[in-house]
Amino acid sequence: MAIFRKDEIRDMDIDEIDEKIGELKQELLKINTTVASGGVADNPGRIKAIRRTIARMKTIRAEKGVKG
Repeated sequence: MAIFRKDEIRDMDIDEIDEKIGELKQELLKINTTVASGGVADNPGRIKAIRRTIARMKTIRAEKGVKG
């Protein structure tokens, strides 16, 4: 999944943002499971990028007036 910029996120509607957050969380869970089981992440910088993107999406969703 791609990392989204703030302009791209602002163009999305609330349902689409929620869907993308779920997909990013699944990807992050998969990477963290690999690392926790003794493996090595293919791209360690991707973990940070995913976490920041999720936070960015939640912030923009809150700005649009949706709680949760």
